[in-house]
Amino acid sequence: MFRTIVFSAFGAGLVVCVVISALQFFTTEPLILHAEQFEGTADSGHHHDAATPAHDHGDAGDWAPADGFERRAYTVLANLVLGAAVSLILLAAMVLRGDRIDARHGLLWGAAGFVAASLMPALGLPPELPGTPAADLVDRQVWWLATVVASAAGIALIAFGRHWAVKAAGLALFVLPHVIGAPPPPGHEVAYPGALAGEFVIASLVVSAVLWTLAGFSAGWLHRRLSGSTQP
Repeated sequence: MFRTIVFSAFGAGLVVCVVISALQFFTTEPLILHAEQFEGTADSGHHHDAATPAHDHGDAGDWAPADGFERRAYTVLANLVLGAAVSLILLAAMVLRGDRIDARHGLLWGAAGFVAASLMPALGLPPELPGTPAADLVDRQVWWLATVVASAAGIALIAFGRHWAVKAAGLALFVLPHVIGAPPPPGHEVAYPGALAGEFVIASLVVSAVLWTLAGFSAGWLHRRLSGSTQP
């Protein structure tokens, strides 16, 4: 069982890596490179990727991979690790829940993971281009993590709760982080054209949705094949 889960997660991670890397090449990467042309030296050096929580903007002297092959190679490696990790999380959740593990259930779990880990946090902390003013790193990470946990718990209570009160509690958890509110940025002035921000948010969420759903679908399908399941 454990070996099947690991092999399935790694195989799904490879699929996700190829698809996401290609998708980023045509969507988020050009927007990031465009924004970096306007980025100043005082508050620069890092960006938010499509499927990750908020990060801090480093100093201009921070190490960064060279543009071109080196940068793309690190991006592909990060996508491989992320794809395998997401697939492993989804498989572990299905095992703990006792659900049947196949492509259909994997797709559903992946969609739920996207909502909890990407869509709901993005309502308060949308993906950011380089040079975007941001609140304190610790405050943003705490809010992001709390939102993910609350959203995941809310989805679970709504989906699996049998009593209306349980489902109502799940809905309350779902909206609670947004009632509290995300840490506000120190300002809203950016050097890059404002339209880029909206394009980047949409592109990032699309990439994240593909990441989670493809990871769930691929991991579920591979697990069923590798385990030799004969269930209808």
